[in-house]
Amino acid sequence: MTPASRHQAAIARVKKGWQAFARNRLALTGLMLIALLAATALLAPWLATFDPTQGDLQTTRLLAPSGTHWLGTDDQGRDILSRLIWGSRITLLIVVLVAVLAAPLGLLVGTAAGFFGGWVDALLMRLTDIFLAFPRLILALALAAALGPGIENAVLAIALTAWPPYARLARAETLALRQADYIAAVKLAGASSSRILLRHIMPLALPSLIVRVTLDMAGIILTAAGLGFLGLGAQPPSPEWGAMIAGGRAFVLDQWWVAAGPGAAIFVVSLAFNLLGDGLRDVLDPKGSE
Repeated sequence: MTPASRHQAAIARVKKGWQAFARNRLALTGLMLIALLAATALLAPWLATFDPTQGDLQTTRLLAPSGTHWLGTDDQGRDILSRLIWGSRITLLIVVLVAVLAAPLGLLVGTAAGFFGGWVDALLMRLTDIFLAFPRLILALALAAALGPGIENAVLAIALTAWPPYARLARAETLALRQADYIAAVKLAGASSSRILLRHIMPLALPSLIVRVTLDMAGIILTAAGLGFLGLGAQPPSPEWGAMIAGGRAFVLDQWWVAAGPGAAIFVVSLAFNLLGDGLRDVLDPKGSE
């Protein structure tokens, strides 16, 4: 049935996309795991049965998993499961903030470079190349060390290293789009360059960027965990997963559960974002949806 309005057409596209996404069982699994992460972060005060920052060194230090402490306790006597539950808030916060900061910056730089070309393209792409010349983790470590420890500085450091690939992708999309007939028609209608970028170029480049950001979430989580492991992320006694692994490395042979819990959490969440990204790529890729 032919849609009678733009609103109906948009609803039909969303429905078709969801049907294609739902056929991918692994992508659905990833979506459910991420929804579980979000629900855990939201309901942390009610799900956690112990204080995540306080423990009893006299009676609960390094207890093995049991009916009382399902994942055991750490060297400070704190319940590991409760710390993982509260730590999901930090992980989700880092992922959201990095995406909010890095993706729009990369989209703006890439579309501007591809649309205007010339010296604008050369300047912006050389700046992008400077950031791409360094390994992301090494650059994030250097920036975090320069800015100082703390979750805010860690987010800023990760965001500053995450935007260049998005700029490259947005530029490639823009170069393909700017020669289209409808862009020429919009120019002839008198639309300004900013209007063309904001209303016509960026919306069409956005699906590919969303897929790339989703696939990069695993790398963002691992980078954040690496900064936390080295003491450059969230500071003690915050239950950040990377810092929890760092606290358990001294006991990894005898009290393995101290580091195994946060390590498993990082693995599962990273896998979930990869599965979701693969599913979104199948849905948002126009060639794959034919």
